Amino acid sequence: MELKVNQEQIDRLYRFTREHFVEHYDLQTELVDHLSNAIEQEWKENPKLSFEEALQKEFKKFGIFGFMDVVEQRQSALNKKYNLLILKHFKEFFTIPKIIFTISLVFGLFYFFKYVFFYELLTIAMIGWFLLLIAALVYEKRKMKKRKNQTGKKWMFEEIIYGYGSFSGVFVIPIHIINIFSNHGNGFPNDYMLFGISFFLVSLFLATFIVTKIIPSKAEEYLKQTYPEYTFSN
Repeated sequence: MELKVNQEQIDRLYRFTREHFVEHYDLQTELVDHLSNAIEQEWKENPKLSFEEALQKEFKKFGIFGFMDVVEQRQSALNKKYNLLILKHFKEFFTIPKIIFTISLVFGLFYFFKYVFFYELLTIAMIGWFLLLIAALVYEKRKMKKRKNQTGKKWMFEEIIYGYGSFSGVFVIPIHIINIFSNHGNGFPNDYMLFGISFFLVSLFLATFIVTKIIPSKAEEYLKQTYPEYTFSN
């Protein structure tokens, strides 16, 4: 008869991962699954091993840094996954009919700079937009904190999703770039430079909107896709 890891031992594995500084429940779950399978394999080869002996034997295979390397590798993988989500949503703005809206924004900004440009007004508009995005991000983060308090679980993918909101801070950079190129309202060098700045600003606007609003609003959906157990923990 094959020995199997029981529920009490699974609970012990969760405690073990927490004791070794794995804070996020998604990573804990992956490690528990890995350790359970490895321990059961050890029992096939040596049924006389106790659960703790098999656990310590498997843990030694992770090396002197324990689970640290696994955590870093998983964080890197989740960051790549999130970057692909950003790219996916960004591409949606370059498909019909959104491409018409995107092109309209670029040309609208181009003609604004060319004929109506008013640096102080643009600065106020950008700062206002930036503050609205920050407010939306704070709201979403509060929802995440509330879920954490209710369930007692931290999710790395969730933190990555909301953590990328700090990217919104770069949105103030174009204000300084435009200020330099426009020589404080004395005009841009040429139409090509002006169009390039317009395209850059619209692209940055869309990327910031995706990072701080669209993806956080769908965070729960993406977490359920990545970790089905997320549904049962909320």
